[in-house]
Amino acid sequence: MDLNQPPGENYANPRTCFFHVFFKAAALAFYILSALFFDSFVIIFVVTVLLAALDFWVVKNVSGRILVGLRWWNEINDLGESVWKFECLDQESMARMNKKDSWLFWWTLYLSAVAWIVLGIFSLIRFQADYLLVVGVCLTLSIANIVGFTKCRKDAKKQIQQFASQTIASRFSSTLQSAFSVV
Repeated sequence: MDLNQPPGENYANPRTCFFHVFFKAAALAFYILSALFFDSFVIIFVVTVLLAALDFWVVKNVSGRILVGLRWWNEINDLGESVWKFECLDQESMARMNKKDSWLFWWTLYLSAVAWIVLGIFSLIRFQADYLLVVGVCLTLSIANIVGFTKCRKDAKKQIQQFASQTIASRFSSTLQSAFSVV
């Protein structure tokens, strides 16, 4: 490690970054290259979807927490309604998150979805409905993480803004009280 580098130049969590990228790349690479090695659509479907599911799980449960400090999940309440739940680190911890880790997280999240869309377009052009099914499953998992983390990030920003306004209002009211209690 070079001690002359300014802070933030390196990834703070290189293993997490590796696995965040690895399963996305593995799913895409296997899907693209599998036609060279396998004639069986079933093998291509199962392995590609398995890799995409591993990517979904790693992003949702590991790299989202470590790289950007966010976590989301969806529950069904007693009324049968879908309810989104969000978790984020406190404001101080969020401010200390590594910018490179965060950049890698968001860009690979979006770029993998774009790659699946492009592969879906190729499947449509080539009239390969079965391969479109594989792409559809992988794209659905990718978009689920995008939607979940985007909503979670917006919720985190809203919580930070509410905390800041409550803190300012509290300090202002205590300042006013102390000013009038002196008189």
